[in-house]
Amino acid sequence: MELVIREVAAGDKAAWHALWDGYNQFYESEIPAEITQNTWQRLLDSRSAVHCRVAVADGRVVGFAMIVLHEGTWVTSPICYLEDLFVMAEMRGKGIARRLIQALIAEGKSVGWSRLYWHTAQNNPARNLYDEFTPADEYVRYRMNL
Repeated sequence: MELVIREVAAGDKAAWHALWDGYNQFYESEIPAEITQNTWQRLLDSRSAVHCRVAVADGRVVGFAMIVLHEGTWVTSPICYLEDLFVMAEMRGKGIARRLIQALIAEGKSVGWSRLYWHTAQNNPARNLYDEFTPADEYVRYRMNL
């Protein structure tokens, strides 16, 4: 399998949308169409802090990593938050998520991000993969919808 990790492109819309739907089904979330459309538009806007890398296996988009680059008060270089990581079900177990994370690490080192971080559910089976990169830290997340 030839696997390429690259920035999302306008021509990826249908494939990205199918993955996005699968991602939201996995998390049992319903995202309104206007939010999905806004997210897609931001992914293509070079001025946006939201970016997407896609995994292309044998010419087919099969996964994504959506990130948010932001400033921090303890560092002078950007911080990368990996907000969404997804690989279509039939392509899991082939190292695609690993390659997406590795690509982000390489990109971050190349352009000078200060760190890369993400959150996941305690029972997410992908934690086995995440633990290969770094141990989970001791922080507890508090979340309030406004």
